[in-house]
Amino acid sequence: MMTLRQLRYFTTLATVRHFGRAAEAVGISQPALSMQLRDMETDLGGALVERTAGGVELTSLGSEVARRAAEILAAVGDLEAVAHSRRGILSGPVTLGVIPSVAPYLLPRLLPHLADAHPQLSLHVRETITTTLVAELSAGELDAIIVSLPLDNERLAEQPAFRDTFLLAAPRASPHAKRKPAIAELIGAEELLLLEDGHCLRDQALSVCQTVDPRRLRRLGATSLATIVQLVAAGQGVTLLPQMAVATGAFSDRRLKIVPFAEPSPFRTIGLAWRKRSPRERDFLALAAAVEACAPT
Repeated sequence: MMTLRQLRYFTTLATVRHFGRAAEAVGISQPALSMQLRDMETDLGGALVERTAGGVELTSLGSEVARRAAEILAAVGDLEAVAHSRRGILSGPVTLGVIPSVAPYLLPRLLPHLADAHPQLSLHVRETITTTLVAELSAGELDAIIVSLPLDNERLAEQPAFRDTFLLAAPRASPHAKRKPAIAELIGAEELLLLEDGHCLRDQALSVCQTVDPRRLRRLGATSLATIVQLVAAGQGVTLLPQMAVATGAFSDRRLKIVPFAEPSPFRTIGLAWRKRSPRERDFLALAAAVEACAPT
């Protein structure tokens, strides 16, 4: 008979589509993960995945099992949350996901605030991109996530916390540094430096710079804003930074010029999302309020 552990292993594999990365994510060896998958396939009487050169693809059975497994795991998580909901606000364990373009600037303020205000809270944090966070939240592996809203997911509830304005970061010698306000239409694809595909900040920056053809962007494979900003400071191009990152002083390099855009300034909305059927809505609303109170401005 299948176990909840096997379902968690399989939903992770279905999310990342790669045996090595899935095994690392769940903390077991790749052969052990393969063995668990084979046991599931034997129990279900059919193949769940097909191996490809780049990883794995789900079969039609695998897609159906992945969908139902996510629902089962989420229901189990909600069942466990029932007990926690009977305690005080923000007490007991909470597993929180945060996107990389928020975590380094918010968490140093948020975590001490929560420790002081809610000493009974046991908070576990995971940082990764939005698509992975949503998948893990839906599967019950996370209780809530701090992301850019809206997510447009009918299974998730959302609570906005604050607006985060976008600013242009340019080398001091760049023509962009001499303009105020910054003009998005004058930013060329060849000079715009962005995070790799999968990061929501990349898509948001492209929505601001609508005249930029994404196909002409340089392929950097950068996964952190710190890398991008160092390249900008070295005169390699320009980028868009969220106000919360600038407000923390993380990018105070003298070689940089931070220039605001004209009003109404482009922005993203940062907030909390959780499963609609979770019994811990009071906790998550309180957590969203804490995020708002700790937002760097």
